[in-house]
Formats: sequence, structure tokens, C-alpha cells
Amino acid sequence: MNDLVHQHTDLGERDLEWLHLLVSEWQLLSDLSFADLVLWLPTRDGTRYVSVAQMRPNTGPTSYQDDMVGHLVPRGRRPLLDLAHDEGRIVREGDPEWREEVPVRVESIPVRHDGRVLGVIARNTNLLTVRTPSRLELTYLQSASDLAQMIAGGTFPYPGQQVGMDRAPRVGDGFMRLDADGIVQYASPNALSAYHRLGLAADLVGLPLGPTTAELAPTRGPVDESLVKLASGYAPRETEIEGNECVVQLRAIPLKPKGEHIGSLILLRDVTELRRRERELITKDATIREIHHRVKNNLQTVAALLRLQARRIGATGDENARAALDEAVRRVGSIAIVHETLSQNLDERVEFDEIADRVITMVAELSPDGRVTGRRKGRFGILDAETATPLSMVLTEILQNALEHAFGPGETGRIEVGATRTEVRRGSARLLVTVTDNGRGLPEGFDPHTDGSLGLQIVRTLAEGELGGRFDMIPAEGGGTRAVLDLPVESHKR
Repeated sequence: MNDLVHQHTDLGERDLEWLHLLVSEWQLLSDLSFADLVLWLPTRDGTRYVSVAQMRPNTGPTSYQDDMVGHLVPRGRRPLLDLAHDEGRIVREGDPEWREEVPVRVESIPVRHDGRVLGVIARNTNLLTVRTPSRLELTYLQSASDLAQMIAGGTFPYPGQQVGMDRAPRVGDGFMRLDADGIVQYASPNALSAYHRLGLAADLVGLPLGPTTAELAPTRGPVDESLVKLASGYAPRETEIEGNECVVQLRAIPLKPKGEHIGSLILLRDVTELRRRERELITKDATIREIHHRVKNNLQTVAALLRLQARRIGATGDENARAALDEAVRRVGSIAIVHETLSQNLDERVEFDEIADRVITMVAELSPDGRVTGRRKGRFGILDAETATPLSMVLTEILQNALEHAFGPGETGRIEVGATRTEVRRGSARLLVTVTDNGRGLPEGFDPHTDGSLGLQIVRTLAEGELGGRFDMIPAEGGGTRAVLDLPVESHKR
């Protein structure tokens, strides 16, 4: 919609924001009207109208099989649009239009904001299935008429009170209409069923909804007063009512078609099962985080035991055994870093840049007097846990190998970790990780696919087996060595 408005009109940001508010609410008008809605705006030269948004009803058949958004019509071709826009009033046509052998009643509703008519809503009702309307349908149509007058008067939608279209109650979920005193004039079967589950034994019609709702909800002191006002429909608000092991989402929409409060619409739905599942997910998330926290603690305990054993062996003079245990401590530590990060998240994904920085710091601490420094260039991004754990171990081993073999005693140098992420297709990407040092370079005849220490064997196994990637070591430009890891990852955008 933004692109069409900017391309064809001179409307400002405040007007565009108002149109967005309207479009976020007009599913309600469409369902109450049993009609398709198309929002037409005059072009900047005033010679045409452009359709910028469209909505189909959930309560009746559509009048438009095709998408109307982006269509342009000359001024004069649809007189109802001209009348509604020029005179700022709702215009209803006498005879229906015929579209592909379907009779359609057309009405035009001006959209007013700050005293100006921004555009026109064309309301198109499919008359093919018209029959004698029921009490529910008559109440729907009257409510739609009141909302249309409020749109034409610039008093609907209510700024700051919009809720997400995916979670707000809809007309079919449960619907009530109250009079100006908050007395229920009509309640749909779904609305009545929801209140019966809350514990109401009587019919709703004729009851004051505010006090009735407060009696069904648990007593919470001053909250009851606000609940009475909300359920009476005096202000546009949304809340949830919990009672009798049932949770009902309730939304109030005051009706002021001519500037005077004449009643309100109440939309509601039973969200008991939804809230139960949300609580289960919260409990599950908390349990997973606690497991990661305990795993991290256990790994740190193992690392402490290995470190203690390394000190005892070092006292006997067996430096090879001590070095092996020190390597094991770092391997366990790299896994612990991942679990610590996972324990702080709500899902099984981590921002790997933080992990990489901690691994670089952990390995760089092995350099005597800080002669060899490490840094990161580029971003790893968000990675799943099953990728982050083996990748942290691979990074640890490559860094440790560079520190041990690239620089001799007393030599200074640097190690740079690079990360480049490339989108391959929707939901899929590749991550290129490089570890480059400016040390002595690879030994003559060295084959990174077969030669090397236990650390490089671990790298090859994890890179190809766990990560499904490719690993290689090549001479770096200007001297030194570059380790290259290319692996597939999932795309995650926040």
C-alpha cells in the first residue's frame, strides 16, 4: 500500500498512518457487511482513482474473484466514487451491478481524517445468496452501518487501540451489541457459549454486561471497576477474563455514528486452549534453559577436574600428558560457552559472534605475554544449536593449532578469524569461515586432508561429518596459513 500511495498520491505520513489504521480494522466492517471492501484514493492529478487495499468477508461470498489492488479507473466511470469523495457522504446505489452473472450491490463510504476526505471505500455485496435476514444478520448490518458512518465522520478507527489481526477476536468468534447503558441487546451463539463456560447460567440478553462479567471473573479489588467499564463498552479496550477454568478474550468498540455514544460492539473468543498451550511452551522453554545451564555447569566441573589433574601430572614432569589435558580443558570449555549462551535464549539458536569472540579470547590467553593477538572480522550471525556446538569446537582447534605451530618461541604475530555469510535461497545460506595467521606457513609436503595432529583430525571429522561442510588449509597471501571452512547454514532473520 505504501508504494501505491507514494507513487500515485501526495498524501503525507499522518494520512498514510491513518489509512494503515483503517486497513488494520476493516476486516470487522467487511464481516459485518457481508461485503468486499476496496479502498480507492484519488491520484495527485485528480483525474483517476487508484485501489490501494482490498478485503474479502469471512461471513459471505466474495464479489471480486480477482485482486483489485493497483487498478486505476478514470474519474467519472464510477459515479458513486465521485459523489462520496466530492460530497463527503455515504452513497448507496439503487440498482445492483452485474458481474459475471452475479448481482452486486455497491455503496461508497468516504474516508475522512482531520476534516478532509482522503479516499473512498467501495463496499460490494454479493446478492446471489440473499435471503430473509436473521436477527444475527440484521444486527451485523446495523453495526456495519454505524461503523461506516463513523469512518465517514473521521471517528473510526480509534488511534492507539489497534490489535494484531492474527490475534484479535473476529465477528464469527463471538459478537455482542450493547445499548448506551451497557445492556446486552444481542449476543451471538458463540458469545453466549463463551459466557456459559465462564459460569453464566442465564441468557445474556437484557443483562448489564459490565457487572455480569465482573461477577464471573475472580475478585481482584479495584480491577473489577475497570473491568465493569470495559465490558460495558464505554472505551475502546481489550482484556482477558479468566474464570471457571476458562479464559475469554474480550474487545470493546464504542459506537458513535453521529458523535453521540449509542452503544458498543463486543467481540470475544474463547482462548482457553491457546493460553494453556502458551503456558506449556513457557514451561518447556524454562526447562530447556535450565538444562543448558546445568550442562554448562557440569562441563565447567569436568574442565576443573581435568585442569586439576593436569597440574598434578605437570608436577611429575610429564609435559606431553599435561598438554593433552590442557587441550581437553579448552575443548570442553568451548562447548560450555555454547550451552551458557543457549541458557540465556528463548529458542535453540545463538548469536555466534559472541561465542566466536569468547573462543578467540580463551585461546589467545595461551600466548605468553600476549605476543600473538586474535581478532574477528565479519559476522557469523544466528546459528542453530546443532551447528553452533561443533563449530565452536572446530574454531577452538584451528586457533589452537595456529597458535602452536605458526609461531616459534619469542615470535610475535596475529590471527584473524573471518566470517562471510551468503544467502543461497530462501531459508538457506552458506557460511565461509577463515582463520588466517601471519606465521611461518605450512610445512613442505603437508596435506591438510590426511596429515596433522589430533586437533586437525577432530576438525576434519566435525567439518565434514557434523557440519556437512568442506575444510582446507592453504598458504596465505603475504606469508602464513589460512584455514578455510565452508558449510551450509539456515537463514535466520530477526
